[in-house]
Amino acid sequence: MTKEKTCGFGTAAPEATDYEVLIFRPYPLKVGQKITIDGGPRGGDWLVIEVGERKMKLKCPISHREVEWDRFCTFVTGKHDEPWPHQD
Repeated sequence: MTKEKTCGFGTAAPEATDYEVLIFRPYPLKVGQKITIDGGPRGGDWLVIEVGERKMKLKCPISHREVEWDRFCTFVTGKHDEPWPHQD
């Protein structure tokens, strides 16, 4: 009998693997953090102004535009003394 693994969308029998699996974890953002999203349509500098269980609210430090999105951020790297907001 094979042991089944549970995923977010149900259960599946484990497979033999000869490929790389990339692991993503949601980052536990905190109000007041300065973040830079590198690439994509949401790319740029943002200030975290609200964090909920499923949503987050960010504010652009240049235009002061506020947006609310589903939480999607994953942590890549942290840098001290990084210029923020970035100047293009």
